[in-house]
Amino acid sequence: MKISVIGLGKLGAPLAAVMASKGHEVVGLDLNPTFVELINKGVAPVQEPLLQERIDMSAGRLRATSDYADAIANTDISMVIVPTPSDRSGIFSNEYVLASMDEIGRALKQKTSYHVVVITSTVMPGATNGVIRERLERASGRKVGVDLGLCYNPEFIALGTVVRNMLYPDMILLGESDVRAGDMLEQIYHGSCENTPPVQRMNLVNAEVVKISVNTYVTTKISYANMLAEICERLPGADVDVVTEALGKDTRIGGKYLKGAVGYGGPCFPRDNIAFSVLAKGLGVSPDIAIGTDAINRRQAERLAQIVRTNAAGAKSVAILGLSYKPGTPVIEESQAITLASALLEQGVRVILWDALALEPAKAVLQGADAALSATDAVSSADAVVVMTGEAEFANLPAYAFERPGDAPLTVIDCWRALDAKSLPGNVMLIYPGQGPDQGQEACAVAAA
Repeated sequence: MKISVIGLGKLGAPLAAVMASKGHEVVGLDLNPTFVELINKGVAPVQEPLLQERIDMSAGRLRATSDYADAIANTDISMVIVPTPSDRSGIFSNEYVLASMDEIGRALKQKTSYHVVVITSTVMPGATNGVIRERLERASGRKVGVDLGLCYNPEFIALGTVVRNMLYPDMILLGESDVRAGDMLEQIYHGSCENTPPVQRMNLVNAEVVKISVNTYVTTKISYANMLAEICERLPGADVDVVTEALGKDTRIGGKYLKGAVGYGGPCFPRDNIAFSVLAKGLGVSPDIAIGTDAINRRQAERLAQIVRTNAAGAKSVAILGLSYKPGTPVIEESQAITLASALLEQGVRVILWDALALEPAKAVLQGADAALSATDAVSSADAVVVMTGEAEFANLPAYAFERPGDAPLTVIDCWRALDAKSLPGNVMLIYPGQGPDQGQEACAVAAA
């Protein structure tokens, strides 16, 4: 199949590379000349695991342009994955999608063959078959369902695992204007996925509701687990990991995203939850669960700050390991670690930062914080340590990094319970958030004895 991918950013570039690596002829389009140049040189324009590997596997089937006429004329299906930022009300803006519809429509006037336009960007329910369809039909002079197909096909991915998520999706969500358009898109996925995901085909508005509902439901699980962690921290003998592991064994619940640790962040979860609430209110429905989910999430940074204040009251310097909103990405948008670091800086605490991928963007927003040379350097330089993400490197830190002259005490707050007390020296007081007041404050010498 000949595919054009409109937008070569954090999601578009991996989508183009995956499709090309699977044998499709792909033309990527972006208005950023640097992205176009890099793709044409065979270089990944954004940082994402496995992306360069997929570009290398494309074997000349991937190129890029800034010319819509070129991209549309030489492909049969266009996947639009441009930004849809939240506006002041909290709903997703269609500004860039509609601008793309204008350009695609003008280009379609120069060809006669059937063409499918796929909206991959996340949009509000009602948008694809509403303003987006209207703009595309007006610009192209064509009629959706006759000589033009329109689909809504959002990705369910997470930064840091985008390529893997595209290769092994849990499902393919396919909203279609008509069967012909849906058949063309489904055919592409049959050849691009390395598993055999179920394909959920439906009308456009149902697909839009599914997309925003999935992320909102996931945030509910995260906030529920964090609420359980707060409860367990106040109950002698309680351990949130024991509780959530048992809960996850119930097939009605499942264990994914059921980990009491830190609040959710990133470019999708917070804004999707808010957009869901705005949608419901606009329809006269009270979004009580979404509102509660957001409220629980907003108090998690203060909860962690209080844990630091309580357990490391005399610390003049605190090392924060893990600055991104999740492991494996440089993205710090809505990161709980950034919020915690800001709170500590305001209190006059020296903050030492480390993250293999997110250090530079974190330094740019955390004025006054110090950047470490490595995770080991960060731990060695601090009076207290907070582990904010589940990066594998943090679980494998050398014991000598935690040692202090004269066995001076060192408080380590491990939000993900990745560190093993038995591997740490005796001066370390290891705190596991989510455990009762008589647990999770383990002197490592005792644990190792």
